[in-house]
Amino acid sequence: MKASEIKNLKIAIIGAGYGGAAAAKALSLLGADVTVYEQAPQMGEVGAGIGLRPATIHRFRQWGIFDAIAQVSSPSDYFEILTATGEPIMKDTWPDFGEETQTYLIHRGDFIDALLGVLPEGMVRLGHKLETLEDKGETSVLTFANGETAEADLVIGADGIRSVVREQLFSDKGPVFSGEHAYRVVISAADAHGMVTDDNLRMYMGRGTKVYLLPLRHRNQMSFDITALSPDSTWVPKITKEDLVATVDGFDERIVNIARGLDMDTVNIRAVYDIDPVDTWHTDSVVLMGDAAHSMLHHQGQGANSAIEDAGALADALTQADSVKEALALFQATRKPVTDELQRISRQGWTEDEVNDVFPGQKPTSQKPAAASQA
Repeated sequence: MKASEIKNLKIAIIGAGYGGAAAAKALSLLGADVTVYEQAPQMGEVGAGIGLRPATIHRFRQWGIFDAIAQVSSPSDYFEILTATGEPIMKDTWPDFGEETQTYLIHRGDFIDALLGVLPEGMVRLGHKLETLEDKGETSVLTFANGETAEADLVIGADGIRSVVREQLFSDKGPVFSGEHAYRVVISAADAHGMVTDDNLRMYMGRGTKVYLLPLRHRNQMSFDITALSPDSTWVPKITKEDLVATVDGFDERIVNIARGLDMDTVNIRAVYDIDPVDTWHTDSVVLMGDAAHSMLHHQGQGANSAIEDAGALADALTQADSVKEALALFQATRKPVTDELQRISRQGWTEDEVNDVFPGQKPTSQKPAAASQA
């Protein structure tokens, strides 16, 4: 589309998470009239660490926001996978992207704050929970729970795994339970029993449990994440300290001691869900992106990175196509094969024996351990 046509576009983004904020930045740089509608009355993010891959960092440089990210993150050169007791399984550098070779480790809250901080003032409107979306073809009308309405030439559903946009227009299938729990907390480096030594992620694997140690040395902290097989599909399960410590029985004693010392009030406890691939992501003027389009399990560490890549690909498509309709088709054609494959391999997190230990007599949903890290 011509620059003048993009500047006349009124774009509504539903959701101010990673994908929504990144899309807002990328599209506003093209001159479009962008408004982000976020249901939360104020922004907040569960404390945990993630890794921003080289391809993602390339996008940040392209958008001129790398410095804002770099100020609140640490560059990492490699990741390691080890047995529960610390014997090495593999060590590898991060997949590079041109001259970008490092992954940047960042706290989720800092990441959201940095993204929102580079958006023009007033672009994000909090307290706007989407209730209905009427797709009229070339435009759409949005109605929010607070009684406000809006009309847009392009609506972007970046509203996460339980997306209202997806449910109303594209798929009524709900999230899929993975048979796992995730326990996540950020702790002081002083409480990490000497396990914060550099800026590289390590994953320890034991039967039915993975422990991710993601250093946040710029904060003098470490993100401590346990993923454990569990049959309890309750979205927010009730877990005691004893339950959590039991998941790391037999691990490196330092990991066990970290678990024993946790304040359970600070631990984020969630059953782990993803979604099955969605056949179609777009109409002529509405499109899904990020977790709304392709929520995936965290074993490959691609959720946030995929959302950023979606944002860049959507902006690219608008500049390359002749219309919004053609741009959305190009966006899906570019990104869906990639994310379908990432969703598939992200489900390959456990061996048959490990699954059978927790789900005796049931067919396992995956056959081999993941070969990449959470970050």
